[in-house]
Amino acid sequence: MTFNLFHGGPTSGLWGDDRRLEERLALALRELRALDPDVVALQEASAGWSRGNVAARLAAGLGFHYVFAPATPRVLPVLGRLATWVMNFSEGSAVLSRFPIVSRAVTDLPRCVKFLDPRIMLRAEVDAPWGRVGIVSAHTARADCQLERIVDVVQAWPADRPAVVMGDFNTGETAPGLGVFSRAGMIDAFRAANPEGDGATTWQNVVGPVRTARRRVDYVFLRSANGRQWRVVASRVVLDEPERRADGATLWPSDHYGVLADLELGPVQ
Repeated sequence: MTFNLFHGGPTSGLWGDDRRLEERLALALRELRALDPDVVALQEASAGWSRGNVAARLAAGLGFHYVFAPATPRVLPVLGRLATWVMNFSEGSAVLSRFPIVSRAVTDLPRCVKFLDPRIMLRAEVDAPWGRVGIVSAHTARADCQLERIVDVVQAWPADRPAVVMGDFNTGETAPGLGVFSRAGMIDAFRAANPEGDGATTWQNVVGPVRTARRRVDYVFLRSANGRQWRVVASRVVLDEPERRADGATLWPSDHYGVLADLELGPVQ
């Protein structure tokens, strides 16, 4: 499953306006427990003095292993770490896994759109019952060069290593740049299971009374491996309903919905 957990903005650590993050975390955790995914890729996973490490807190609530890689400190060498400390805010990508995480790696993505907007690709290798699988969580700008870099890195992995590449790519399904995944032979899990339907995941007003998502920008892509092939059993948009309170107020888990994929990995047929 992939999910952009809206952090509330880079100034939220200073002013406390995190768009009701604590309540949204509690709501997301309840939903995650009900959905019971094996692996979750998070984007906009944040950390700060008051909020703690959000990825670590969700992992603890699920009883999962986790890795977290902040992107914010990479804005400038040394000064970036100082700025995030002063702002009481850092954010990046994370992977939460029911299975042990045996290795991790962080790749800086090219800044071909905005230099002061660092983006990363986090890879976690999980030791699943059916073998080791590479899990990617990435949050890109609307930048084709970053998508190309992700695919290049994944394609350079050993040919026997299957992978699930997930994230908020800020790129619509019909945009030419997204085609880099299909050209590399990767499968769009949601579209494989749902030939029709828009699969919209953003933008949702987190306190709005009605559904406002109209764009599909969150994806689960699958890379099969020599001798082993992914099969998509089902895939759907999740975390797409608000909590409705007795006073009439509504609260959504995030400004994005999540995407869940039920997968099987077996011999090539």
